[in-house]
Amino acid sequence: MFFSIEPNNGVAIYEQIVRQVKFAIAEGTLRPGQLLPSVRTLSQQLAVNPNTINRAFQQLQADGALESLRGRGLAVRAGATQPCIEARRNLVAERLRGALAEALHAGLTAEAIRVILDRELERLDGTISTVASTAHEN
Repeated sequence: MFFSIEPNNGVAIYEQIVRQVKFAIAEGTLRPGQLLPSVRTLSQQLAVNPNTINRAFQQLQADGALESLRGRGLAVRAGATQPCIEARRNLVAERLRGALAEALHAGLTAEAIRVILDRELERLDGTISTVASTAHEN
């Protein structure tokens, strides 16, 4: 599993891990029953404190995305895909809402925002790696 941690992006590292796991589940990169790397392994791979990884995993368990399998580790919980799709949708909507509010406060019209959005979507088309595409490249 591939994680991309950005320590200076303003989002706590544990929250970045939570989001990426949920996005991977939503995308189908992580499937129900699939085991995640251990806290120790992931901590070493990411050069992140094990307590940070543990906090992310605890949050994912509390959110119902992961379950503990005695003697085996943490696995994606059956039925986690749909809630993770919804969580991804909600996060993206929240972030877009903030950007749209900023644009409107700056005096841009709805039409001007649509033009910018269409232009940026066209510019990004096919150039952004997803969790799935990055995982297949490694």
